[in-house]
Amino acid sequence: MSAFRVSAAGLLRLASDGTLVDRVDEQVRMTRGYGAAPAERRSWERSLAVLAQDLADAGLHDVEVLIEYQLPLTSRRVDVILAGLHPRTGADSFVVVELKQWSRADPYEDSATLVDVPGSPRPRHLHPAVQVEDYCQYLIDFLGLFAESRNTVRGVAYLHNAADRDVAGLFDRPATEQSRLFTMDRRAAFLDHLRASLDGSQPGAGAADRFLHSAVRPSRRLLTYAAAELQDRTHFVLLDEQRIAYESVMHAVEAARAADSKRIVVVSGGPGSGKSVIALSLLGELARQGRAALHATGSRSFTQTLRRYAGKGSRRIQSMFLYFNSFMTAERNGIDVLICDEAHRIRETSVNRFTRAAQRQSARTQLEELVAAARVPVFLLDEHQVVKPGEQGNVEIIIAYARQRGLDVEVIPLHDQFRCGGSETYEQWVLDLLGLGGGKPAVWEGDGRFDLRVAGSPREMESFLATRQAAGETARITAGYCWPWSDPRPDGTLVDDVHIGDWARPWNVKSERSVGNAPGSAFWATDPNGFGQVGCVYTAQGFEYEWSGVILGPDLVARDGRLVTRRDECRDPAFRRTTPDAEADRLIRNTYKVLLTRGMRGTVVYSADPETRDFLTGLVHVRRKPETVYASADGTVP
Repeated sequence: MSAFRVSAAGLLRLASDGTLVDRVDEQVRMTRGYGAAPAERRSWERSLAVLAQDLADAGLHDVEVLIEYQLPLTSRRVDVILAGLHPRTGADSFVVVELKQWSRADPYEDSATLVDVPGSPRPRHLHPAVQVEDYCQYLIDFLGLFAESRNTVRGVAYLHNAADRDVAGLFDRPATEQSRLFTMDRRAAFLDHLRASLDGSQPGAGAADRFLHSAVRPSRRLLTYAAAELQDRTHFVLLDEQRIAYESVMHAVEAARAADSKRIVVVSGGPGSGKSVIALSLLGELARQGRAALHATGSRSFTQTLRRYAGKGSRRIQSMFLYFNSFMTAERNGIDVLICDEAHRIRETSVNRFTRAAQRQSARTQLEELVAAARVPVFLLDEHQVVKPGEQGNVEIIIAYARQRGLDVEVIPLHDQFRCGGSETYEQWVLDLLGLGGGKPAVWEGDGRFDLRVAGSPREMESFLATRQAAGETARITAGYCWPWSDPRPDGTLVDDVHIGDWARPWNVKSERSVGNAPGSAFWATDPNGFGQVGCVYTAQGFEYEWSGVILGPDLVARDGRLVTRRDECRDPAFRRTTPDAEADRLIRNTYKVLLTRGMRGTVVYSADPETRDFLTGLVHVRRKPETVYASADGTVP
């Protein structure tokens, strides 16, 4: 179960006898793989006890309480969801509660969405009413239960330690049914609101059952909705850290304009943390405000695909998507905002074999070009996705450059997981498997959110993924760069370069032009006909699909209980003999980290090396299978 569940009466009993925190922690440990930090336990102890007494005083003893509910397809958790029946209509009714222990909070520099909390180690927080409103909207978007009854979800932010006078600025934001704000001075109004939303004479168990067993609608794939996002921003709900990053950039844009200065913003997060969703949300909103904003990446596949999907039917929008090396001669501060997505792909220089001689002589570093081009350069990156020699996009280098130039720089970390079924446990398992997370390879027992399998053969892997593809889901197979990569034959057919026993498949198409039914390289991850070719890291990076098959090549094998790299088995032409062994080792591990974190629902792993296959099989012992019930591909709920 994705939450600790108890009746309101049971919540009060557990709070009174002192066992509530341990019970909640036990449930969290089961779903997250590790227990709560001391600060989180203290928060539960103080806030949940207050809520338990409030529910009792409101006469809502039989309302069902869901604590630390994990939102579908993400790692983000909601403090409390109250489930019951509406006192007037008798229909299911739910109240999302965001609990805050703050005793004081003020708007952050007159922002309507960001707040400053004195004594907090974080520079700013999301307005709690905005936070709970986003939770409500996310639930409406993703749970089939709300397909026809959006108004059954209400949201409240409860600052139970704060007096009105100490958070007065937070009330300037107009309240809605999904963003009401209460303090300890407004406790009576809070209880009245709960009574008006939930029937105290009826048990809430049935409503809670229907909520927890609701089918989950398919995730809104970034590229499918990119064009609409740029036009009207109706398709992506940014949660917590994502929203803070978005609002911080928008705030930096206004501050830079007002002060006639330059500010750098770095958003750092792992795969599936929502960096590209933030990037497109920013681009759309800045364009609607009339700001001069551009999007750039270092990936041909990602930029070409954004142009196709986000810029469909509009050359103006297509022209907003450029490459990092497009700014060699750009006017200084010629644009307001430059959004550098996949910024880990930034290279030392933009110079290549096509660069004119005059530009070569005055060449700056690529980072210098990007920073110079805009008043507010924004870098979204994941340092574990540097997969090619010469890529230099990391937080340390950007901060050092900013300080050298005397520029303000802000770093915003993202920790939440919106891919891999929202499973933080799987992401950590991958890091430990590859020796990138400081831990040792661990046994995967399942966490109820993500499906991990080891295939006995590539044919078994492909057969399983083909059934998912036939069911209307998306599936792809990728591999380490360990096989030759041939040009198409004269008759226009692809060469089956990836040979494993009697199984053989071609790599994805090299060029941007399709070959037969096989799509060009930029569209391998998004065109349904991409299934049937094996993708590499350069065509997979930046993309996601529901099911991912990953072939570990001979450049990464298990020996003596851990994975070791063999650089001589890597056929990537970017790996030169001058590449140091330590760097090659890191890049190979990062490559497989990218490949293993593309799947949204599940990953199937295979290795042609028998010892490695046995090693992986020994690590995957699933005791808890995925529990999410998905709506069908057309959005209908079973």
